[in-house]
This record gives sequence, structure tokens and C-alpha cells, in this order.
Amino acid sequence: MRFRLFGTEIYVSFLFCAVITVMLATDRTGYCLPTLCAAAFHEIGHLFAMWVFECQPKAVRLIPASISIVSPFPKKKYGEFVIAFAGPLINIVLFLSLMINYKITHSRISFEYGIINLVIGLFNLLPVKGLDGGTIVFLTAEKLTKNPVKAERTVKNITLFTGVLFIATGLYILYKGNINISFIIMGAYVLICAFLR
Repeated sequence: MRFRLFGTEIYVSFLFCAVITVMLATDRTGYCLPTLCAAAFHEIGHLFAMWVFECQPKAVRLIPASISIVSPFPKKKYGEFVIAFAGPLINIVLFLSLMINYKITHSRISFEYGIINLVIGLFNLLPVKGLDGGTIVFLTAEKLTKNPVKAERTVKNITLFTGVLFIATGLYILYKGNINISFIIMGAYVLICAFLR
């Protein structure tokens, strides 16, 4: 499905819709929908920052396991840093708001949804290629070295190290007798990101 919204081309792949539908239909925990909402707010944070820095996205593509935003470079100083940080910042603000609500009302839903936002915000701040933290590290390294190739290599090395660390942690957890492969899955995802363009 392809359409335009406020001058931005929106592309939603069939597979993206199918994956979301299957996730919602098979979710027995009740966490799928709030996780998707937290991810949507995360992307809205990036889009809002792009609007503030006058670099309206040309296209937004929703494909399985990824949301790609194509936009021109921001004209204002530090625009790229702010845009990269805006998504996690929205999640952290939501986390704090929900925790305040939890302290006042003792609502378990506020606590759980707050934790979901915190996890998404912090995960995206990992210094890994393909995540916001990786973009921030790249921009910082590029500014310090004045060499985009060195900056790219720095991010790739950190990504590889992080992926191996996740997998090693997952294997250690399995060795200790706990059946939880989430660290191994995250490690595999991070290692794949290291080799993507």
C-alpha cells in the first residue's frame, strides 16, 4: 500500500501488515499492542524532530522488523543528533510520565507500559549500527575524526562487540539452566545489523 500524507510518501508492505496481524492474533501476554504503540511514539518523535529542523521526510517505509525514514539533511546545527535522540527521548518521557501515574494511582498497567517504553528507549540507544545510538556514535566519531570511513568502522566494531556480548550472555544464561534465548536473538539481530549497508 502506497499513499502520500502531507507531502511524504508512505509505503506499508503487505508483509509488515501480515507480521503485525499475526503478532496481535497470537499474543497471549497483552504486551504486543502497548509495545507497538511505544514503537509508534518513538517514530513520531523522530518525525516531529525532522519537522522542527525543517527536513520533512520524503518517504516513510514500513517493512518487517524495520521502519525506514528517508529525509534530507537538516539545515540547522546539531539537527542530526537531535533527530536521532528524539525517538528514545519520547520513550523516556513516556516512561517517566507513566511512573508518576503509577506512584499516584498504583496502576499496574502504568508500571508495565512504562517499563515497555523504557526498554524500547534504552534498546534504541545501544551504540549499534541501525539503531539511534549507532547513529549518535557515528555522528560523534565523524565530528571528532573528520573521516566518515573511520566513523563507520568504529560503529561496525562496536556493533560486532555488542552482538558477541549479547550472544555470550545468552549462552551463559542457557548454561546456568534458564531457558531464555532472547539475548541470543538480540545478539544475532545486532550482528546482522553490523553487515547491513
